[in-house]
Amino acid sequence: MTDPASEPSGSHPEVRTVAGAVRGSREAGVAVFRGIPFAEPPVGPLRFAAPRPVRGWDGVRPALSYGPPPPQGGAFGMGALTPDAGGGDWLTVNVWSPEPDPGAGLPVMVWIHGGGYTIGTSGLPEYDGSRLAGDGGVVLVTFNYRVGLEGFGQFEGAPGNRGLLDQVAALEWVRDNIRAFGGDPDNVTLFGESAGAGSIAALLAMERASGLFVRAVAQSVPGTFFSPELAADIATTCAAELGLRPTVADLSAVAPPRLSAAGDAITAKSAQWAERWGRIAHRSILFSPVVDGPDLPVTPWQALADGAGRGVELLVGHTRDEHRLFSAVDGMLGQVTQEQAATALHLFAPGQDGARRYREGFPAASPEELYELVHSDWLFRMPSLHLAESQIAGGGHTHVYELTWPAPGMGGALGACHGLDVPLVFGNLDQGHAAALIGGGPPPEAEALSARMRSAWTAFAAHGDPGWPAYDTGQRLVQVLDARPVVTAYPEETSRLIWQDHTFAALPLLSR
Repeated sequence: MTDPASEPSGSHPEVRTVAGAVRGSREAGVAVFRGIPFAEPPVGPLRFAAPRPVRGWDGVRPALSYGPPPPQGGAFGMGALTPDAGGGDWLTVNVWSPEPDPGAGLPVMVWIHGGGYTIGTSGLPEYDGSRLAGDGGVVLVTFNYRVGLEGFGQFEGAPGNRGLLDQVAALEWVRDNIRAFGGDPDNVTLFGESAGAGSIAALLAMERASGLFVRAVAQSVPGTFFSPELAADIATTCAAELGLRPTVADLSAVAPPRLSAAGDAITAKSAQWAERWGRIAHRSILFSPVVDGPDLPVTPWQALADGAGRGVELLVGHTRDEHRLFSAVDGMLGQVTQEQAATALHLFAPGQDGARRYREGFPAASPEELYELVHSDWLFRMPSLHLAESQIAGGGHTHVYELTWPAPGMGGALGACHGLDVPLVFGNLDQGHAAALIGGGPPPEAEALSARMRSAWTAFAAHGDPGWPAYDTGQRLVQVLDARPVVTAYPEETSRLIWQDHTFAALPLLSR
């Protein structure tokens, strides 16, 4: 530990947490604290265990660098970030505060990153919280949680949904410590995108998370939640790739990078298990929250319809062209055939006549448009809308948006794609992956839309009103976010009608 007298207090603010004092830095007028542990490293005897509270320390702990990312797969080059996973000290939080004074009482926003429950870390440049915290007058928290097999593998001898349990532990850290950073522990808003939004949906259904937040922003909620049987079969297959059984006894000695590599290997050939795993095998989705009973007893949609979210204000939405990014990554832009579109409709459209309803509902759509529509709806658009409608059915309150502004990156080919909302919400328009979406030198309309979204998100965190009417099942008013934002009836009415009788249930194991 360093000597607190060795640095000027103004440029290196200090805060005392329950576990000990930390020293951060001041950047662009905001106090920043990085890499603060919120749980003991989940290694050695704690491998695959529920998170344990971090032990205290003496002196002042430097909080100047992000903690190491958790072990993860290699998609989008993320595996290269974790060659040794930093000795296991993965479970850390980062805090940005405009006023690190215990009496400030600022609204708190806690970000849960996405990454398909397989990759991701809070230290990516696009998640830097300086602009959102500084401009919005909020205390912003980001954190790491276990992903892939470490966090969501269904192993004998280990609790399920360890990634979600990490998130609960991080929220408990916020409850116990955020006042010292200037935040109000009774005014905490979660926000997250993709797997982060799916995590938020799960937390809404978890008794362990009750009372840890009062508002939630779910951006592009994925509809994939697994049954225990499906998750266990996937874990068995991944362990078999290593010649092992899916037990803590067998896997605890496997180096984390090797375990992640086994998950990658099965992901790459997941179509081989389509008869057992169904739709997720065609989409190479091997990890999701498990509806396992002890911690997550029912799906989020069922939980909200039963009233679990009645005391939480919800803001939920999606992008218009959710699947376009995945089409680009897969090399499918401009390449979708009639046969591929027909296969996608057969696999992913709901009900016995879903494919016919898509063709009748979108008579002028090309094969590529039909392919993207049904994938977008199954993956993100309809799960997000149904979450809002379940919240209303359970007596709760919600606002809805759709992002339709097209990303200028790749010559405009990406449209309003999955993930575009992230740089717009954080205001980091030229950082990290955002640069590929928005292109070099953000245009003025991107800056203007980003400012509007940051203002809406922080206003919602402060008092529950993002600046447009609440959603209901009569008028169905939503905020369309574009260069000229408007409030209008939900724009994806045709898709809504096709999916209105569908239930997002826990996905089953089809056969052994």
